[in-house]
Amino acid sequence: MVGAMYPRFLTMCVFAAVVSACGGDVYLHDGVTDGDTFYLAPRALTDPDPAVQSWVGYSLGKSACQLQHESENPARATSFECELLARQLLLETWSEKVEQDPEINDAYLEVLSAVHETGFLPEYVARYFSKSDWILPDDLRTQEFRQWQRYQLPGHRPQTILTGSWNYRSRVTNY
Repeated sequence: MVGAMYPRFLTMCVFAAVVSACGGDVYLHDGVTDGDTFYLAPRALTDPDPAVQSWVGYSLGKSACQLQHESENPARATSFECELLARQLLLETWSEKVEQDPEINDAYLEVLSAVHETGFLPEYVARYFSKSDWILPDDLRTQEFRQWQRYQLPGHRPQTILTGSWNYRSRVTNY
């Protein structure tokens, strides 16, 4: 029974740490929120797979970061900083899991780890996930990354696996 609860406990701890690191404020815009509950996919709560649990960290980190944006709808805001932070959290979580069990593997996370180890994670995020309204740092090594990418990431397909999102808690009315 304890083993079945571990992923949920880990998820709640990661979420609490991420929210408190980001200030812990609840998103409200003109008294309205984009949701009052962060829902995790059932698989995120029950699947102890290290890759799945690493993506839980990504989803929670990205969501908590987005809620700190001053925009019309922070829960749906997107930024270079939040995407980079979330991918860094993804890799930190994955690295911890690999330290615990060197036999585990995930093809995408191994590629992303290699990108990070070469120092190109910011460039990777800008190249594969950039939106037209993002403000990118001036110090990105775009040309260097593209040369490296050409030989190290041929045919690469980036991934994003969201394991949770904000929504409204179901309200039950008794008549």
